[in-house]
Amino acid sequence: MAGRRETERTGRTAAGGPGVRTALELALKDLRVTGRTRDTLLSTAFFAALVLLVLGLALGGNMGRTLAQSAGTAAGAVWTALALAAAVGAQRAFSQEQEAGALEQLTLYPGPHGALYLGKLLGVLGPLLLVAALTMPTGLILFGAAGAGRALPWPALLLATLLGVVGFAAGTTFYGSITVSLRAREALLPALAFPILVPVVIASVRATTDLIASGWTPEVTTWLTFLTAFDVGTVILATMLFPYALDG
Repeated sequence: MAGRRETERTGRTAAGGPGVRTALELALKDLRVTGRTRDTLLSTAFFAALVLLVLGLALGGNMGRTLAQSAGTAAGAVWTALALAAAVGAQRAFSQEQEAGALEQLTLYPGPHGALYLGKLLGVLGPLLLVAALTMPTGLILFGAAGAGRALPWPALLLATLLGVVGFAAGTTFYGSITVSLRAREALLPALAFPILVPVVIASVRATTDLIASGWTPEVTTWLTFLTAFDVGTVILATMLFPYALDG
């Protein structure tokens, strides 16, 4: 154990080449598997679509709502769907390794073990961004926040979506590594990850709502700045703690 700790410390202080290669190789491997089997992508997309459909039926679409009300409802529904989809994607990313009997072999990758987290994060992030690219416009149209000739600040919405999705992926990927070996991982992953992701949900919903209703405002800048700080802090902290999660 001490030897492995020393190896990890050495890997962190040495040139970042081995760690970067490990992260990229693991990410490319996961993306190739996702593209070949489409299991994770389809399950994530289906789950997000199901959540949007259920919320659309429950909330009644755009019946008698103002633009501000439609924007809030649409943003809440979209980010709820993406948060749950992120949990599904992160869970599948690690359960596939476990089912193939390759979970322990991840620790044999060269370089610091924190690079394994970054590789898994990139592997989860790719399919989730594709799902978000479909979920965001679909949700906005379904709840009446887009369409009918209404011009929306799509570049700003794209930035907000990217920052929110990165936050979801960063949190769920880390907790996915902790719960993968547990029997009740399907229930434990959301239970552990979602309290940490509440700030991301709030910031993403508020930024999206404000962008739809009022365009770019100082409040939007504040929320997006918060999301950026949360994403960077979560990725750094999870990378540092990931070796200990593997030991657990």
